[in-house]
Amino acid sequence: MSDYIELEYYKKRLIERQDAILAGQKARKKDTAPVKLDQARVGRLSRMDAMQQQAMSQASARLIELERQRIRTALGRIESGDYGYCILCDEEIAEKRLQFDPSILTCISCAEKAERD
Repeated sequence: MSDYIELEYYKKRLIERQDAILAGQKARKKDTAPVKLDQARVGRLSRMDAMQQQAMSQASARLIELERQRIRTALGRIESGDYGYCILCDEEIAEKRLQFDPSILTCISCAEKAERD
């Protein structure tokens, strides 16, 4: 690994983001709960709106869980000494790319290739 990677800096950023995600998940837990049918209090359109909000919350929760998985993988790669290298081609990931998202696992070339495929 090149000297340009400051592992402690990236580790700190990853842990901070992971902590923020966990705090946000606790706060949003009620948003993904099943929508209860209460015809006396909530009309049909309100229930449909609540179900749509629930679906959006669930989709958001899935994306956040994927981010948590990337963070855990990146932290594991820091511990194993593989951090900063592309998981596909084993080339170094550009520092600016890591600064933008420390949990990124691929170099720009492999990411672009994956988008085309």
